[in-house]
Amino acid sequence: MGVKKRLLFSLLTSGLCGVPLSAAQGEPTRIVLVHGIFERGHSFVPMKKKFEKMGCECLVPRLNPCDARTGIETLAQQLQREIKESWGKNAKFHIVAHSMGGLVSRYYLQELGGHKQCHSFITLATPHHGTKAAYFYPGIGASQMRPNSPFLRQLETTSHRLENVRLISYRTPLDLIILPSTSSHWEMAENHRVWALAHPLVMHMPSVQTHIMQVIRSKEM
Repeated sequence: MGVKKRLLFSLLTSGLCGVPLSAAQGEPTRIVLVHGIFERGHSFVPMKKKFEKMGCECLVPRLNPCDARTGIETLAQQLQREIKESWGKNAKFHIVAHSMGGLVSRYYLQELGGHKQCHSFITLATPHHGTKAAYFYPGIGASQMRPNSPFLRQLETTSHRLENVRLISYRTPLDLIILPSTSSHWEMAENHRVWALAHPLVMHMPSVQTHIMQVIRSKEM
């Protein structure tokens, strides 16, 4: 890492030139971390600790059932409820979501009005166009994540509601869960390709985490 990059990373990890992000606007910088299928939010712990060290408030909802067998809409309603109960109905926040969590978040933002409160929405290896791997698992949620499902088509019709939210999507060509990996390419978002060695490792890449904080900082200023 060069001198300039080290300096930038130092500034990011200590807040705005030594001032925590939460103090920049006089109110907390809030980040919602939305886990993927079969997860409970534990994979977000390292990222959560890093963001909290910078003065951010982080919320990691534990969505049930974690395999979405009752439908992604059910999880999106839980997400809406947890945000409201934790921060109130008018709080502003950012969302960082992994895998299926990106679709849960999209339903919340597009169909439940969450876009009115969200500054930026960052997805990590999310099957925006479905994944063929979903054919190998039962349940409503899995069927909704299959390519060209009615659920995904519905999301496409209301995606214009995100026009005032900064959208970023990350994918790795080495993904064996999102099939094909290009399904994580979201046309209306800023797309970034990273060479993470596996589906869950996208969120743990230092370059990805640093860029996420750059995005959040730019929206807070």
